[in-house]
Amino acid sequence: MASVMATPVSGLTLHGPAQPGQEDLLSPAALAFLTELHRRFEPLRQARLAARRDRQARFDAGELPDFRADTRAIREGDWQVADLPKALLDRRVEITGPVEPKMVINALNSGAKVYMADFEDSTAPTWANLLIGQRALRKAVAGTLDWMAPDGSKHYVLNQENLAVLMVRPRGWHLDEKNVRIDGERLSGSLFDLGLFAFHNAAALAAKDLGPYFYLPKLQSMEEAALWDEVLAFIEVRLGLPIGQMKVTVLIETLPAAFEMDEILHALRGRMAGLNCGRWDYIFSYLKTFRKHRDRVLPERSQVTMTQPFLKAYSELLIKTCHRRGALAMGGMAAQIPISGDDEANEKALARVRADKLREVSAGHDGTWVAHPALIPVAQEIFDAHMPRANQRHLLREDVGPSRDELIKPSVGTITRAGFDNSVEVCVRYLAAWLDGQGCVPIHWLMEDAATAEISRTQLWQWLHHGGLHLDDGTPVDFTLFDRALLALPSKLADRMRLPGGSKINEAIALLDQLTDSSELAEFLTLAAYEKIQ
Repeated sequence: MASVMATPVSGLTLHGPAQPGQEDLLSPAALAFLTELHRRFEPLRQARLAARRDRQARFDAGELPDFRADTRAIREGDWQVADLPKALLDRRVEITGPVEPKMVINALNSGAKVYMADFEDSTAPTWANLLIGQRALRKAVAGTLDWMAPDGSKHYVLNQENLAVLMVRPRGWHLDEKNVRIDGERLSGSLFDLGLFAFHNAAALAAKDLGPYFYLPKLQSMEEAALWDEVLAFIEVRLGLPIGQMKVTVLIETLPAAFEMDEILHALRGRMAGLNCGRWDYIFSYLKTFRKHRDRVLPERSQVTMTQPFLKAYSELLIKTCHRRGALAMGGMAAQIPISGDDEANEKALARVRADKLREVSAGHDGTWVAHPALIPVAQEIFDAHMPRANQRHLLREDVGPSRDELIKPSVGTITRAGFDNSVEVCVRYLAAWLDGQGCVPIHWLMEDAATAEISRTQLWQWLHHGGLHLDDGTPVDFTLFDRALLALPSKLADRMRLPGGSKINEAIALLDQLTDSSELAEFLTLAAYEKIQ
């Protein structure tokens, strides 16, 4: 049960249910460090979040995203990011996933070049999950992490060599950590995740010339990137590290950030390793940015692929921008998971992965993401065959130069009944699992996380609130259709108690109904859901 726990650090209280080993992770020195981060940077974080809201209000009023006139000198200037460390020169296949111990071991042992340990979209941020994840990563850095199956049937240990390089993704600037309050305010989830990891592991990783390295999510502007640069420099000083020791890769997963790639690289140029095409969140951001624009409603998710013009333009601009500045251009996620018991369907899924990875490496990407270890050899084979060097920074892509209109061009497509119903089902099932403490869920042979659930949730809201839309069979897309899909779910998921989060299905249905019925699109579904977990 949650309780308020005073600490030796003045002004800081803990509100989460006490966890085993908490005192070691949240030592007085660690809490004092987090308190210092909060007091120094919380006003700046709030200013950046206010700037997001102001810009979205302008988009809602009809303004369109565009390249900034006030930063033209940065875009046209002749500069490069700092040299990359040896450990980050070859990142041809990266695996991502939540921070629970078994996953950490399997990912580090997987044969991928990099493992991105994810406190964000694939981790439901319960207090227990966060502390278990921090403890697992601390042991992994020390080389002592192991995990025993509950029935004792299998013991998981770290390989002694050929481990993936560890990168950590904290939560985005918009998320709070409600279980740590300083001077009565919630600590930033970003500062909790990154700050606590750095406090315990930065020195050990620096001694091995392995960072620490981070992925930074959900940035929308160069000012948000500059805030991260300030935070990281401050941490380096406090922990006695050289300035620039911490390296970062920034996910370009918001539409506004696509117009500020040069500026984001420049703001973090002393510690920048690359940019990543976070395509699922990018589609979500496109939907959210244009939530009030009837002429930019997208078709169902399955039709919004990377061959759509606005996504192709974004990917090519990222490659061109990164390589011009000496940074790596990372490709997107393959969310497929092996389909057991159906060889034909499994081969079709793998063929889609191969085609996607071939598109990425041929365009000039330096590496790619997979969600499941079984996809590592598939992606590795494609990149090995078409990228003989460690990376492709020599490929400058001077042949591309997308305009503003190309970057925001809407997709052509339809909404099928199956696509509509799937959006409802995926969102409910993911929300149910998230409320039950699971942030990464296999649904219909895809690994769904918060980003893909956000696409489903936002599309439902947009389709229903604009009005006048129809399924491809002529059926009106309206709240009657939505209510029928919701009402059909309990019987459709008759075996729901065997599903991840099955006991939370009814609660998830109610939450999706509330979010979809609201006259205003909620910024993130996880903000409302976060208040329902401990």
